[in-house]
Amino acid sequence: MRVAVAGAGAFGRNHLRVYRELETAGQGVTLVAAVEPDSARAAEVAAKYAIPVFSSVEELLAADLKLDAATVAVPTIHHHAVASALLDAGLDLLVEKPLAASLVEADDLIRMADKGKRILQPGHLERFNPAVMAVQPQLRRPMFFEAHRLSVFTPRALDVDVVLDLMIHDLDIVLTFANSPVREVRAVGLPILSPKVDIANVRVEFESGCVANFTASRVSTERVRKLRFFEPRQYVSIDYARQDLLVIGLDTAGAGGNAASIPDEIRAAIAAGKVDPAMLAKLAATGGHSSPGLNFAKPSVTPGEPLRLEIESFLDSARTRREPHVTARQGRNALALALEIQSSMAAHAHRAGLDNFFMPGA
Repeated sequence: MRVAVAGAGAFGRNHLRVYRELETAGQGVTLVAAVEPDSARAAEVAAKYAIPVFSSVEELLAADLKLDAATVAVPTIHHHAVASALLDAGLDLLVEKPLAASLVEADDLIRMADKGKRILQPGHLERFNPAVMAVQPQLRRPMFFEAHRLSVFTPRALDVDVVLDLMIHDLDIVLTFANSPVREVRAVGLPILSPKVDIANVRVEFESGCVANFTASRVSTERVRKLRFFEPRQYVSIDYARQDLLVIGLDTAGAGGNAASIPDEIRAAIAAGKVDPAMLAKLAATGGHSSPGLNFAKPSVTPGEPLRLEIESFLDSARTRREPHVTARQGRNALALALEIQSSMAAHAHRAGLDNFFMPGA
């Protein structure tokens, strides 16, 4: 597989690194070229990887390098222009999230990929997090989600707000796990250090009755990436950064005791989906692996770099023509929910008289 990377910013550099690592490991892929309009970045990439670096996609395609596939890691506003040119040239694509800047653009890319029978995979990295992959086959019926994704401020990805920058990872996972149409969205967000929303809180209700709360911030003093969800008789906690998985189940008759042995306030919290994860962790610690009426388990998780797993999966789809693990339609659905959240945030800001919080260009 002969591949190129369009965009050598923060995300693109990691794609370049992984492709070269796979090439060195003899995984049947060759990093052929890159596209980067910034002359300093282009010179750095050319020197580091000994590949030609073009200033535009048009120059790349004109060079006729017999490419098979490419990563698109340019700013979101350019996703459609770059990806459509590469699809038109017959390449399979891994497009960094979000798939496009609008649903019209996303639908057009999907149409082009379908027409040309090309692989179009959105870069929803957390779907390849080993903890997420370990828990997905064990899902029962998730009914309540709590997602927290906090990051310290950096000047990267400021062309989009925190919803499209960070929260969209959790939107994609919850949409996949809940497997139900969205019924209602309520959201609030504020710009803090940039012209766009930097911190947001969202409540989503699904037709199934499932409810999800999302908090995302790129102006935090700490880095947190966690997802917790509740199913009938089960609570699951995922720490994306640590690739850690904790499952707490209700044991009604086993060695752990019975439901009656659980304090009333804990049983009520579990039933309401409002259990305090810190309290349960403390209970787990006091009992080693279990507490009366509760079973604590840490399913085996095979560590791995999510980006490498994502790229390996993409290359496998390109070789076998199998549908990607994350489909373009799923990327489109995550984008649709993100845009609905943006509309809800804007409506809330207007109702609350917060319009003056937003700077020009937001």
